[in-house]
Amino acid sequence: MLQEPLTAGVCDGATESALAKDWARLLSRAAAEHAMTLPDLLAGGTAFEEFAAAAVAQWDPWLVQYTQMRHAEGRPLKWYEHTKLAEGAYATLLTVRVDPDSDSHPDTSEPAWRWRAAALGDSCLFHLHDDRLVQAFPVAAVEEFGTTPDLFGSRNRDVALLARRTRFTEGWCQPGDRLLLMTDALAAWLLSVPDQDDAVGQLLEFAGPDDLAGFKNWLNGLRDRRQLRNDDVALVRIDFEGR
Repeated sequence: MLQEPLTAGVCDGATESALAKDWARLLSRAAAEHAMTLPDLLAGGTAFEEFAAAAVAQWDPWLVQYTQMRHAEGRPLKWYEHTKLAEGAYATLLTVRVDPDSDSHPDTSEPAWRWRAAALGDSCLFHLHDDRLVQAFPVAAVEEFGTTPDLFGSRNRDVALLARRTRFTEGWCQPGDRLLLMTDALAAWLLSVPDQDDAVGQLLEFAGPDDLAGFKNWLNGLRDRRQLRNDDVALVRIDFEGR
């Protein structure tokens, strides 16, 4: 039963950039932490720019520690790694904050939770009601996925540009609703299947918190049948059960 705000994020590192997975991890943590203390960042504007500047400022100190660790392990960075790292790392950004509302849903008498989200790139949030898809953000159709999504760069200090390219939305959840945050490969599969209700059922069946092996086997089955692009998958599931 959610009594306090909840934040979560999914960031997908761009494989062509160096240390993209590490930047994605740092960025998702920074976004969730800032959304908890600075919820206005999910409305864009100055608050989002402040978060973006703070996230980028974390990269160089992290990189210094990484470089020192590599040297201590007898694996100093090669010249070509220095060249690649100078270009920065890149990742998509998706973060959401959920707040228990003191009042009921504006359209019903049910308890309600307000959620707000920010997205840069093609990691997606799906809102399910009665286990049926009612909203997809920021990509609403599989045709909208491209090969060059907008990315958040670890050295991009043009925070106004990042804010302009980021999309923002919000909604309400009732008991029984779910929010799913996922990276682009899984999101594209969900938006491409002919029977979306069946796909949602499969996803919920194999995306429980206690069966990681089953979830991996299910993903591998989709890949073997060429229904899912062979790419990394991240998924966050938030269920609303009443209060």
